[in-house]
Amino acid sequence: MIYYDEAQEIIENEFKNIILETEEVSLLESRNRVLAEDIISDIDQPAFDNSAMDGIAIKYNPDITQWKLIGEIAAGNYKEYEIDENTCVRIMTGGKIPPSADTVVPLEDFIEKKSKVVKIPCAKIKLGQNCRYQGESMAVDQVAIAKNSVIQPGNIALIAGCGRDKFQVYKKLKIGVLATGDELTEVNVMPTEGKIRATNMYALLSEIENMNHTPVSYGFLGDDKKILSDKIEEIINSDIDILLTSGGVSVGKYDYLKSILEEKGLDTKFWRVYIKPGKPLLFGIIVRNGKKKYIFGLPGNPVSSYVTFLIFVKANIERLFSRSESEVVTAELITDLKKRDSKRHFSVGILSYDSENEKYIVEKSGTNSSGNMLSLSDANCLMLIDEETKNPKTGDKIKCIRI
Repeated sequence: MIYYDEAQEIIENEFKNIILETEEVSLLESRNRVLAEDIISDIDQPAFDNSAMDGIAIKYNPDITQWKLIGEIAAGNYKEYEIDENTCVRIMTGGKIPPSADTVVPLEDFIEKKSKVVKIPCAKIKLGQNCRYQGESMAVDQVAIAKNSVIQPGNIALIAGCGRDKFQVYKKLKIGVLATGDELTEVNVMPTEGKIRATNMYALLSEIENMNHTPVSYGFLGDDKKILSDKIEEIINSDIDILLTSGGVSVGKYDYLKSILEEKGLDTKFWRVYIKPGKPLLFGIIVRNGKKKYIFGLPGNPVSSYVTFLIFVKANIERLFSRSESEVVTAELITDLKKRDSKRHFSVGILSYDSENEKYIVEKSGTNSSGNMLSLSDANCLMLIDEETKNPKTGDKIKCIRI
């Protein structure tokens, strides 16, 4: 058995050996993907000096309050006009500003009288107002979005503005999920005595989908060693990158999974971690056809399975793809917690912000049972209690990982 920090270091070091493959995607397929190249602007942005408002373009002189209107420039329909201090052109938002103009007066600051424009007395005009200058947002050849960035909807317009409709992103990982146990039944079946629904499988598949990787469901199997062995052989010969199993890696009489995996060539990196929940965690690597398959044997209890997925699997995948890790905040406990051992605890909690006292507060969510799905469903954080801390009290400060 090893401590949390040791387990985390082992996984991190193994994941550093993963070489991510890339693929080309279109702009509309790119949301939430991770860039495998820099997006570089092929033009100045804006590409020319233009108006930020509807109004008139003038050559600034603080002593002049009226101008002769000599033309109009609409967005996308530029006409060349020579403007002096006594003339102006009507200009629309986005319209190109003539080189001889240097200021835009908005509509609300003047009155138009036939072919003349007169400034409203209370209006104040400043040199250069309402002008957007060529390249002020971004210059040609400037990096607009850096490699390893996660593409969000707000990035799409910028990428399009850089002239890119296709570009390289990292391929999604293909992550298999297999649940085991004679006690499991489908979620749409009323459990008979001694049976439980296969909830872990759906929780893990959903999380993988939410991380924008490719989940592969292998369903659930009972504790039949031959059937399990055949299924594992099929899975490790497939094109998955990571396999998550749920249940079957503890020390029970029918916990066959660890021995089956080792028979298939598993190089066990560690088994069992000094944490709560999630102690019977297995991590190892199987090589098939020259490709490494990363195996995580997660516990069978729902909370244990979910927590170990978050802190070991999800955290390391996000790190591999240079994505932001889960936010950690320090909060004040408003309920006592029980912790008598020297394990690192990850207890489900409810985190909120006390605006009156300008601080985060946290309380436990339900019970500490590793099978309590209601507590997990209500939680929005994991309360991290380190190995040395015993029985945290109301008023103590602890770190909380948002989930």
